[in-house]
Amino acid sequence: MDEITKIKDLTPSSRRVNVVGKVVVLGEPKEIKTRFGEDKSVTEVTVADDTGKITLTLWDDQTKDIRDGEVLKIDNGYISLLRGHMRLNVGKYGSMAESEEDIEPNEEPDMSEKEYEYQYNNYNRYNNNNNRNSGNRRYGNNRRGNYNRNDDNEE
Repeated sequence: MDEITKIKDLTPSSRRVNVVGKVVVLGEPKEIKTRFGEDKSVTEVTVADDTGKITLTLWDDQTKDIRDGEVLKIDNGYISLLRGHMRLNVGKYGSMAESEEDIEPNEEPDMSEKEYEYQYNNYNRYNNNNNRNSGNRRYGNNRRGNYNRNDDNEE
């Protein structure tokens, strides 16, 4: 079995993650127009494991067989930021299926509640030993940068 990433361990730069979570909130589909002018259906689903919860964004037919309370296994998922908040995505290279695992969901912390500020800085990106994707150095205009959490409570 592939390594499972716990929800509390997800970060804005998480890529190629496998997550198992129970559907605790199944949102209603919304019709939106994408930045490419296409009409799409998007549904936000909150999934939780024993370490926390996160919002899972599902597009078009990805939601057709999902039920409230179902346990899902997302393979090769990734995190994106929507207005500074993390969203788990399946994407075109990932997959999602029902899992037989028994999960007691913990709804704290809410990983989608934290706000992150995008900071584009190639120097820090390439010299950060914690960044697994820093090997792609020959492309100077890479869209990915560093992210810092915005907490009004921290001094």
